[in-house]
Amino acid sequence: MSKKQRLLIFLVPLVLFLVACIFLFKGLFSDPTKLESALIGQPVPAFTLQDIYQPEKQHDASIFKGKPMLLNVWATWCPTCYAEHTYLNKLAAEGIFIVGMNYKDDRKKAIRWLNELGDPYQISLFDKDGMLGLDLGVYGAPETYLIDSQGIIRYRHVGDVNDQVWNNTLLPLFKEMK
Repeated sequence: MSKKQRLLIFLVPLVLFLVACIFLFKGLFSDPTKLESALIGQPVPAFTLQDIYQPEKQHDASIFKGKPMLLNVWATWCPTCYAEHTYLNKLAAEGIFIVGMNYKDDRKKAIRWLNELGDPYQISLFDKDGMLGLDLGVYGAPETYLIDSQGIIRYRHVGDVNDQVWNNTLLPLFKEMK
C-alpha cells in the first residue's frame, strides 16, 4: 500500500468524523421550538375527520375559513398539553377561536379530559391514526398553528402555549392576521 493510500485511509474517516461533530455541535444551539414547516403560506391540507364528541359528524378543511384561529394539537398522554390547557381555556374565554385536534389518542380519555379540565375548543377534531398530523408535519404534541381567515397556515409553534409565547410571538402575528 502506498503512502498516499494510507494517508487517504486515515484522512477520510477523520474528515467525516469532524463534519459529523460540527453538525451535532450546531444542533446543541438550535431552538427545538423553531421547527420550520414547509406548510407555512400553504392551505391546511385536505382532510375529513370525526368530531371528538359526535363520531357521526365529519369536519373538513373548510372549518379553517372565515376568521383567524389557532389549531392546537394535543393528547391526553402529553404532560405538556396538560400544562398548557389552563392557558388555552383563558385564551378561549378572551374570545380566541381555537380548533383542537386530539392526536393519536383514546376518544373516551380525551372526552373525559375536556369534561374535567374545561374545553377551550370551538371545534374538536379526532385524529386517532395521526394522518392529519402527518400531513401537517406534527412531531408530537403540543403544537399550535396560526391559521388566517383564508385557511392558510401562517405560523407553527412547537411546545406549550403560555403567557410568554402568546404575548411575545403568537399574539402579534394573530393581530396581523385580523
